[in-house]
Amino acid sequence: MQPTAEPHNATLVEKTPLETYVPPAKPSLIGLSRGELADRLGEIGVAPAQRKMRVQQLWHWLYFRGAQSFDEMTSISKGIRADLAQHFTVNRPEVVAEQISNDGTRKWLLRLPSGDNVEKAHEVECVYIPDTDRGTLCVSSQVGCTLNCSFCHTGTQRLVRNLTAGEIVGQIMVARDRLNDWADREDGTRRVTNIVMMGMGEPLYNFDAVRDALLIVGDNEGIGISRRRITLSTSGVVPNIVRAGEEIGVMLAISLHAVRDELRNELVPLNRKYPIKELLQACRDYPGASNARRITFEYVMLKGVNDSLDDAKLLVKMLKGIPAKINLIPFNPWPGTAYECSDWDQIEKFSEYIFNAGYSSPVRTPRGRDILAACGQLKSETEKLSARERQALRAMAMTD
Repeated sequence: MQPTAEPHNATLVEKTPLETYVPPAKPSLIGLSRGELADRLGEIGVAPAQRKMRVQQLWHWLYFRGAQSFDEMTSISKGIRADLAQHFTVNRPEVVAEQISNDGTRKWLLRLPSGDNVEKAHEVECVYIPDTDRGTLCVSSQVGCTLNCSFCHTGTQRLVRNLTAGEIVGQIMVARDRLNDWADREDGTRRVTNIVMMGMGEPLYNFDAVRDALLIVGDNEGIGISRRRITLSTSGVVPNIVRAGEEIGVMLAISLHAVRDELRNELVPLNRKYPIKELLQACRDYPGASNARRITFEYVMLKGVNDSLDDAKLLVKMLKGIPAKINLIPFNPWPGTAYECSDWDQIEKFSEYIFNAGYSSPVRTPRGRDILAACGQLKSETEKLSARERQALRAMAMTD
């Protein structure tokens, strides 16, 4: 049944970042564009005539081979490698802990590259979800979350800061490291085939870094994941939705969850700033949207809150004219939540109505619930651990 009281933080639309990024003394080259790599080469004295070739070599070693040190980059001269190692690193986030679910889902707690103060290093989580025909990596865009969605465990966290492009790309590189998923795989296949920006944070409130990262991820000469296999999910940052289509060109998902402004104001407080009508117009204007590139509308099923057939009917009506599919998500309970998951027969009735109206309406299979890796559950329980417990987890991750 619907909660009797609105969660205390749901009155806030957005949180203010507590910190800004402070780069380490030796910055990582991960996350830099070709132009930025050329600039860094110039800083260490590489002649302009050589930079284009050297950039291509670096790009290949970083994003195609997944090199973890400059020593591995054997096609680059020893002198340049030594100069690079003196000024830069190829560090990605460090695996602090790894949890593996009964269903094969993996969740990694990642410590971000930082300065000398390791105790203040920031951490994020990302999740790998294997399936028969794909492997999906759920990537974070912020340390904490900007928003206060009342049903979302991640939304109960404070917002510490935005991630850099390198920290976003680095999560994908860590996954490939852990899964032995680089170019030298014997069978030539990939385990990470799809990327979803659905982890910690609101991607469109970290637009520039998310854009720069996803352009690297989609580059055919590097990580090479097709933009049609990359999905960016937003709670509805309307001014940046069309911009995302123009500048990034990936698939779009909308965390909708309600069909009436009054309810969505509670579930997704950002709705008070950008109500449903404005959000849907931005979807209609999204560049490239078509029946072949449909917009996904995510709809978490909350018992007695948003799961009636009247809600289903209004959902169909309001999406008319938008190339869309509706992804129904059984609610994943977390400690302290006031919501319950809809009964399964009600979810099936809701899905059937939408399907009969002409929309694809898959019900997402909950994955990783036993390790709090399911949708809306990315909130690190390691914050509560002692230094000794954290050290033990780190040692276990390093030995796998």
